[in-house]
Amino acid sequence: MNRHALWWLATVPLLPLALPLALHTRRTALRLPVAQGEPSGTAAAHLPGEPLRLLLIGESTVVGVGVTHFDQSLANCLAVALAECLGRPVRWRACGENGITASEAHERLLPLALAEPADLALLVFGVNDTTHLTPSKRWLQALAAMADALGERGCRVVFSGVPPLQHFSALPWLLRQLMGWRASLLDRELQSLAQRLGALHCQLDLPFEAHYLAEDGYHPSALGYRQWAAGLAERLTPELLRPL
Repeated sequence: MNRHALWWLATVPLLPLALPLALHTRRTALRLPVAQGEPSGTAAAHLPGEPLRLLLIGESTVVGVGVTHFDQSLANCLAVALAECLGRPVRWRACGENGITASEAHERLLPLALAEPADLALLVFGVNDTTHLTPSKRWLQALAAMADALGERGCRVVFSGVPPLQHFSALPWLLRQLMGWRASLLDRELQSLAQRLGALHCQLDLPFEAHYLAEDGYHPSALGYRQWAAGLAERLTPELLRPL
């Protein structure tokens, strides 16, 4: 029996409890807007050298849900952190949509992402595919297709790990356990996919304490985005300094 089948075997008997909880959570959850401002910019423009072209594609965290302005978003925070590590400017662009799954992003966001060349692309998916119960085969196919299309343009591809939903305080305990388990299954498959494609998988380096989360208990706060970006930059810098 595979791991997903085991998850369903454990989950089905709990559906009479889990479904009302999920519906109540969906109805009452605090919904935060996307960040204000332009979803693109340049970090450390004063530094010498050709800017690194950074692209982020993904769900709500890519469009800065949890903070008020794109200056506080993951994209800008990562650009700032990478510029400091690399000693060169970083020109960043965020292609995201709140609530989007990987297969929807392959259809809607990838054409936008490919409109301009990029040196490094960070794909940030998993929360919506976890909660929408996306079949793992569809999840992997969409991510692989996006990675292949970007790789054909000479872009390095990095996958951000699936967030551990068991730490999302917005969810009731039972949903945290079930969704956290499913998120870990998808992340395990994502790691295998990255290995097969020769891409990098970066575990989400974020303490899930209250001040690292936005008021909805679901998205990072400004501090959370900075912490996440710092972990990514630390992991990515050696790869970026290594020649293709």
